[in-house]
Amino acid sequence: SDSLPPAHYKETMNTILMWMQQSETKLSMPQVAIAEYETMEQRLREFKALQSSLQEQQKGLTYLSTTVEELSRKGPAEVSQSYRSELDVVLGRWKKLSAQLAEQCQKLEERMTKLQRFQNDTRTLKKWMAEVDVFLKEEWPALGDSEALEKQLEQC
Repeated sequence: SDSLPPAHYKETMNTILMWMQQSETKLSMPQVAIAEYETMEQRLREFKALQSSLQEQQKGLTYLSTTVEELSRKGPAEVSQSYRSELDVVLGRWKKLSAQLAEQCQKLEERMTKLQRFQNDTRTLKKWMAEVDVFLKEEWPALGDSEALEKQLEQC
């Protein structure tokens, strides 16, 4: 029984598998077209939290890897082989999850930057339109006063 991994191995494996399942579910939620900065911010916070909890789970993953390494040195090949392939699947999913998370964060950050720029541009445009509106409602100089008229058109 020296060739079998300790009970802690199974527990750690189950914890990581459960964690990955939950994270994959969160990530696979349909990306609604969000046009609200606050919503995006909230989403980004959730993803960042997932990223840091991914970092925390990393210790468990390292433990699984070293345990399987020891198994391959000590135990029968077919036993260690089955653990090795189980671990490879987990590592594959882990890499994919990690990459997806990073990608989602980046996409969200880009969209937030664009939205902020758009909102600023909109504000500037509205301000300009209000100014033009005020200008157009002003009293215009008599047509004979070409100098005053030119000045006013220039301002516009």
